[in-house]
Amino acid sequence: MEYIKKQMRCSRIGKSIVDQFYLDEDVNVPDAKEDVKGIIQGEGFVRIEEVREAEAHVTVSGKLLYHILYAAVGDEPKLSVLEGKLPVEEIIYIEKKENQQIQIRPSRVEFSAALIHSRKVGIRAMIELEAVPEEIREEENTVDIEVDAGEQLGLYKKKRNVNLLQMHTVKRDTYRVKEEFALPGAKESVREVLWTDITNQRLDIRIAPDELRLRGELLVFVLYIGENEKTEWVEQTVTYEGSVACHGIDECMYQHVYAMLEEPLIEVRMDEDGEPRRIGVEATLDLKIHIYEEDAFELLEDVYSLKEQCEIETQTAVYEELLLQNQSKCKVAERLVIPEMRTDVLQICHAAGTLQIDREAVTEEGLVVEGAIHVAFLYIKADDASPFACWQGMVPFSHIIEGQELSGDAIFDISSRVEQLSVNLAGGEEVEVKAVLTFDTFVRRPQALQVIKDVILSPRPMQEQEQMPGIVGYIAKEGDLLWDLAKKYLTTVDGIMEINQLEKEEIKPGDRLLIFKENISIL
Repeated sequence: MEYIKKQMRCSRIGKSIVDQFYLDEDVNVPDAKEDVKGIIQGEGFVRIEEVREAEAHVTVSGKLLYHILYAAVGDEPKLSVLEGKLPVEEIIYIEKKENQQIQIRPSRVEFSAALIHSRKVGIRAMIELEAVPEEIREEENTVDIEVDAGEQLGLYKKKRNVNLLQMHTVKRDTYRVKEEFALPGAKESVREVLWTDITNQRLDIRIAPDELRLRGELLVFVLYIGENEKTEWVEQTVTYEGSVACHGIDECMYQHVYAMLEEPLIEVRMDEDGEPRRIGVEATLDLKIHIYEEDAFELLEDVYSLKEQCEIETQTAVYEELLLQNQSKCKVAERLVIPEMRTDVLQICHAAGTLQIDREAVTEEGLVVEGAIHVAFLYIKADDASPFACWQGMVPFSHIIEGQELSGDAIFDISSRVEQLSVNLAGGEEVEVKAVLTFDTFVRRPQALQVIKDVILSPRPMQEQEQMPGIVGYIAKEGDLLWDLAKKYLTTVDGIMEINQLEKEEIKPGDRLLIFKENISIL
């Protein structure tokens, strides 16, 4: 006998661990910078540089990059920026099985800066990292058994149609965004950039032959000092489009990509008149790419022989089948009462938001995602001494991703982002926050299959064959299958159907059947 095998490349995601830790540091203001009068706004980002795996833990090393916008001491209101980086190292205890690799994803950073004195600032950051164990494995499946022409085994085979997800490509790649835009005519030329905020508002990913096609939008905010020493700002949507090579993929496959915007950079460039009025935007999209394909085939499920005893060795193999891939949007609208708005607020300059996911669960309605939007907005108030201020807070959200056949054992990957965010004055102490959240969802269901590893044939004892009745009258019970009856009574499915004049293999409880051993004939 020859076993016909089919190779399957599968991915198995283990239980993730969310690790939180705090960083408290005091930093000195460089000599070249002005004294600090008050902190307006701060933000921090984690850049992972090294992940060292051990038996029961991983050590993550990197940097916390921080930017602090502050009001400088002086006779005239002036803004300045303090920026730098602090070393970060954290040990995450996580169970790691053989052949697993641990993927580390920066989840979020809650950053705050406090004034200690005019030359020193205290930095506090809550850093959240997600550790995800992932295993890529190759599995062999028996799909058929071929018997040599000289072997007279009378071998009967039962096959099952399956449609399983197979991992085609797993890789990490980057896409470099390089774009630029011109300042509006009413804006002053740039003398000094104070503060920038670049967020990836939209990202559409499509599979094409041998590549992933990307199309996205960056929201770029630049706060700067103009040529006439006036504080100006500009907010602009910048589109980008490109591709990342992925050999062998095509439009029939499925993708799920984690994208993170890293190392955003703003560069002031000269226009055709030699004026600093063009803004260059550069950033790196770090892409964790998973490409799947559905594979439909017949899996060998059972065998038996009329002449030989068959001892079947099986093992359990867990695969996945696709349940859902979609992109859904959640609209959020909330009015907030903020006592600080009681003062004379003139204008909101810029609003930014990040998502915090607190709960993901399968319910009867679908996949529920709950959490909060961390909102921060920079505004101008009627205070000549300190005209700029920043408010930070949270807005809750709840979203249901609808899907059929979702169950508690579903495996889901969700990429989320804030696609649109606006904060508007609503009068008095109120502001109105409106947001559109985007969720890219990829849901699979584990499929446990018994896979045949070996079939051992041995002569059937003569006594067993003689004791087997030649004719059996049988009343079908719940769960009975013709295959099982044929195997038990040493006959064939076709034989039972022919004797009982059945047109299809399905039988129901109470059906009366005559079953003849294969070597019994009726005159």
